[in-house]
Amino acid sequence: MKRWPAAIMLVAGLAMPAAAQTPPQAPAGPAPDAPAKPAGPATLLLRGLDKITGRPTNIEAPLGKPVHFATLTIVARYCYSTPPSETPETAAFIQIEDHRPDQPARRVFSGWMYGSSPGLNAVEHPLYDVWVISCRNGASVPTPVASAETAPVKVAAPDVAESDREPEAALPEGAGQ
Repeated sequence: MKRWPAAIMLVAGLAMPAAAQTPPQAPAGPAPDAPAKPAGPATLLLRGLDKITGRPTNIEAPLGKPVHFATLTIVARYCYSTPPSETPETAAFIQIEDHRPDQPARRVFSGWMYGSSPGLNAVEHPLYDVWVISCRNGASVPTPVASAETAPVKVAAPDVAESDREPEAALPEGAGQ
């Protein structure tokens, strides 16, 4: 007789509509593995060289926006830099047009440039050179700075036990000069 109420409870639970049963909900907030979005638009850093004067110029080109360097109009379509933990490499897809006042505009370059091999796919122009330096994703990354306030760290061999280490000898007077 005691099984009868348990059977009623089981049948009542199966008869409830699916909408009434709520599945366990995921915790609110971003997923822990979600990559951080960049703070601003990506910018390609290029360097242009005027072959006549020998003057280099740093060029910042936001993606998709035309930037002018002398008679050249540069449009960066895509850029990528590897993370600091990998071998440094920057790749960018760039289109460059020459707008000389005495000639109609013509495209002098359209293709991929690589920061580690600027001569691999170079701009063929008689007056100017342009090459890729780096790609910034808009997020400001603090660079570590060496400080003179921190004491030097003595590095010991990892395979030497503490008892096997030699005691530090004091320097003779006047040796630090």
